[in-house]
Amino acid sequence: MTKDFSLLPVGTIEAYISSAYHIPMLTPDEEKSLAIQLRDHNDMIAARRLVTSHLRFVIRIARGYLGYGLPLPDLIQEGTVGLIKAVRRFEPDMGVRLVSFAVHWIRAEIHEYILRNWRIVKVATTKAQRKLFFNLRSAKKRLGWFTKQEVEEVAADLGVKPETVLQMESRLSNQDLSFDGLEDDDDDAPAAPSTYLPDLRMEPARMLEYDDSERDQHERLHTALNSLDERSKTILQHRWLAEKKQTLHELADQFGVSAERIRQIEKNAMKKLRLQLEV
Repeated sequence: MTKDFSLLPVGTIEAYISSAYHIPMLTPDEEKSLAIQLRDHNDMIAARRLVTSHLRFVIRIARGYLGYGLPLPDLIQEGTVGLIKAVRRFEPDMGVRLVSFAVHWIRAEIHEYILRNWRIVKVATTKAQRKLFFNLRSAKKRLGWFTKQEVEEVAADLGVKPETVLQMESRLSNQDLSFDGLEDDDDDAPAAPSTYLPDLRMEPARMLEYDDSERDQHERLHTALNSLDERSKTILQHRWLAEKKQTLHELADQFGVSAERIRQIEKNAMKKLRLQLEV
């Protein structure tokens, strides 16, 4: 009888990993038969067995990227996405095992996740930069800061310019910093950018510009209001400019029309004002 190898719902990452490692591995013949079923008949049960039987490899690969400070469950999740893509593209007649084919897809998805989430600002955007990012970070764990000779050796090995290696090394060494800084009172924390930017609000030229702008807006609004008929102007003044604003129904009683008619007059008057102010 065929067993269902799908994982049961679990509450913790430890339970998930334990469940994954209890799923039996497939023999070469089982793997090929399931892959043919998926390819020829789009058998989702076969696809599930191929995926779940290889989850232990996803976990093993994901653990190798814990040094980036990202959550292991997220790394496993992204790696599993890569595994699923590999299963869909696996060709059983090529004579290679699924795990050998899937490693590339698993790593590729994890790499994409790391590059999207490791820093607020992307450190690598091109294919060459991505390759350099992972190779350089691995090398820096062993060597620390590069000497000139080491920079040239890495550049030659990866086929890039020494300047590119130095630039990526600088990006890897930088830390993200909030613009407004942290809320706690840590005297040793680095100063946030907002603390050393100049405050231009009281700068004379800025104040003069602001006063001129305010004066111009008031003059344009006064001119626009005077261009309205008396009824429209009175409605706007009582609806928007008066200290004690009136309702549509109060104005309707005052002018002897319906509240809907007051609303229409107000809407048309506001439209005329906007056109006047945009000139």
